[in-house]
Amino acid sequence: MSVVGFDIGNENCVIAVVKQRGIDVLLNDESKRETPAVVCFGEKQRFLGSAGAASSMMHPKSTISQVKRLIGRRFNDPDVQNELKMLPVETSEAPDGGILIHLKYLKETHTFTPVQIVAMLLAHLKTITENDLGTSVSDCVIGVPSYFTDLQRRAYLDAATIVGLKPLRLIHDCTATGLAYGVYKTDFPSAAPVYVAFIDIGQCDTQVSIAAFQAGKMNILSHAFDRNLGGRDFDEVLFSHFAAKFKEQYSIDVYSSAKACNRLRSACEKLKKVLSANLEGPLNIECLMDEKDVNGFIKREEFENLAAGLLERIYIPCNKALADAGLTVENIYSVELVGSGSRIPAITRILTSLFKRELSRTLNASECVVRGCALQCAMLSPVFRVREYEVQDSIPFSIGLSSDESPICAGSNGVLFPKGQPIPSVKTLTFQRSNMLHLEAFYANPDEVPPGTSPKISCFKIGPFHGSHGTKTRVKVKVQLNLHGIVSIESATLVEDHVDDSVPTGDYHSASTAMDVEPISETVENVIDDSINKKKCESPRHSADGTRKDKANRRLHVPVNENIYGGMTKAEILEAQEKELQLTQQDRTMELTKDKKNSLESYIYEMRSKLFNSYRGFASEQERDGISRSLQETEEWLYDDGDDETVHAYSAKLEDIKQLVDPIENRYKDEEARAQATRELLSCIVENRMSADSLPAQNKELIINECNKAEQWLREKMQQQDTLPKSSDPVFWSSDIKSKAEDLNSVCLRILGSKGSPIPEDKSEHNQSTSNHR
Repeated sequence: MSVVGFDIGNENCVIAVVKQRGIDVLLNDESKRETPAVVCFGEKQRFLGSAGAASSMMHPKSTISQVKRLIGRRFNDPDVQNELKMLPVETSEAPDGGILIHLKYLKETHTFTPVQIVAMLLAHLKTITENDLGTSVSDCVIGVPSYFTDLQRRAYLDAATIVGLKPLRLIHDCTATGLAYGVYKTDFPSAAPVYVAFIDIGQCDTQVSIAAFQAGKMNILSHAFDRNLGGRDFDEVLFSHFAAKFKEQYSIDVYSSAKACNRLRSACEKLKKVLSANLEGPLNIECLMDEKDVNGFIKREEFENLAAGLLERIYIPCNKALADAGLTVENIYSVELVGSGSRIPAITRILTSLFKRELSRTLNASECVVRGCALQCAMLSPVFRVREYEVQDSIPFSIGLSSDESPICAGSNGVLFPKGQPIPSVKTLTFQRSNMLHLEAFYANPDEVPPGTSPKISCFKIGPFHGSHGTKTRVKVKVQLNLHGIVSIESATLVEDHVDDSVPTGDYHSASTAMDVEPISETVENVIDDSINKKKCESPRHSADGTRKDKANRRLHVPVNENIYGGMTKAEILEAQEKELQLTQQDRTMELTKDKKNSLESYIYEMRSKLFNSYRGFASEQERDGISRSLQETEEWLYDDGDDETVHAYSAKLEDIKQLVDPIENRYKDEEARAQATRELLSCIVENRMSADSLPAQNKELIINECNKAEQWLREKMQQQDTLPKSSDPVFWSSDIKSKAEDLNSVCLRILGSKGSPIPEDKSEHNQSTSNHR
């Protein structure tokens, strides 16, 4: 089994695995620690990761990136429309309101969802991991932003299911960072907590979390975020500035060319990095558009003025995280700054001013999340033993539950899991119903979730209640906020009372729907006292003298049907799995075809060189002419009609040439092998003659005769071979000499064993080892 962490960023992906010696960040095919989150569709195959980034310039209109911004979101969301404008691919609205991506592939238009694209990235990361570990990969932990909605989290799980991965947990990015930070520290006190702020400024977003650390424990107090503030937004400031400047200076509109936009954005990203270390920087691009070379220049101060609006927004999530945690900057022990967008000097100045302390960069800005994911996977997996460390995360949104479109708890606005609720949690509700029970999960506070998020999460149909009798039918529903931060119904149980009709069943809101006295709330790390829960939940079933009457109750499992608004159905997941399988098979076929084509090309050049060098004396003039002609014809075919052929065509061409070359190659190789076999046969003759010295005269004569025959055979064959040119097939091959040596040994051993007395141990072992060696 494997222990793997995946961090799928908006720009790059990182993989970490736990091994006996610690955590390793894996290298991709280009020996880089970060793999571009890019999927490119060529004419006949996909290019994933680094290959996708390399192919993006050749296939700009079939390259998908930034897909993390699209997964689990609505097509009509204004933010999504802004994202789609930056993508050169064709998109449309799905029947359920989601996003469809249309691509040309194998001369047809194929349609994919963002979930399928993320699945392709996960499949690529899985392949890299399996190639490194030499084993299959299934269990993993994946990092997700804290602002991901229930639907987006489910979309990640669906993407993992499509490619055969089993996420043990979806962990918030800052929680993973906090785990990577705190698990190795042994100086935290066990009494008063130490508060640390984690600020992750990524390529497309900013996340802030406040964590409380104690000995062997980490508790996330708050999550805050700005979903649209990241490194790429600062790139876009430079892009807009230079796009306008070049339009005025060079009369070119880069917005009219997808390739020009890509090149300018890439140059602006590099310029931003230059400005992080220098007070000014140039921008030069050859043939950006209309065969015009462009040149630009900007100072860091000018860049910061252009990005002033973005820089001001850094304060908002930081202040919100502090407020939600109930802390001030004076309470913060340390501020850890991570993320690919955190290296801008202006951001560092702002955060230093806000928190009134120097920022800490003890963690690797690009790898801290994936290291935390791998650590969490090790904790959840039975493969590794990890020292006890409690990770208590929390949900950043308030989640409510309603029955028949009315809140369960009227006084609390239907909030079942309030903001800051520990993950995971379970709450048990008791209803009295005589027919189907309908429940709706929703976001209780629209201000907490990202703009444009639908408040609806999912709906549940519980029932029918078979076997219910009368009005004493109660339904106990366990609602779970699981490790992934997803709300679901763990179980529903029908409880029938057959004890005392006078026992009260709770103070219900109506005759048909109610919640029992108080819900159970449990977490994995800190389980509430079970006996207290039972008293709270089951107090209506106690008699006046305190005796329990559960033994007279009958509990029946009730079916639960869940409908996720915008989620994938099982049939859609199966269809996506089948499509991914077909795409993978096509990719493998194309890779095999390219390998076979390269092998044919390499063989042509290699044989052409050998034919007139090392093989020259072993081929007749007629053979050399025929092979040279075949090599020339095959090479011409390879660069003309055979440029785009099947694997079978390349294999057939290679086989045809090999049939011509093999006889010559065999003569060349057998000359050396024949000389070695000759030396071994002569050595065998000498050894057998020596072993005959201690034998009776009759047996000695027999062995000497056999040795003489073998020696005579070898002499005659060598004399015949010396009369032939190297370009002719040899009179005898090395295999013939080896067979002669084996026959001689066999006969001599038989004669040695026929003298009626045991063969001397040392000579027997010597002969046997000689025979085995040969």
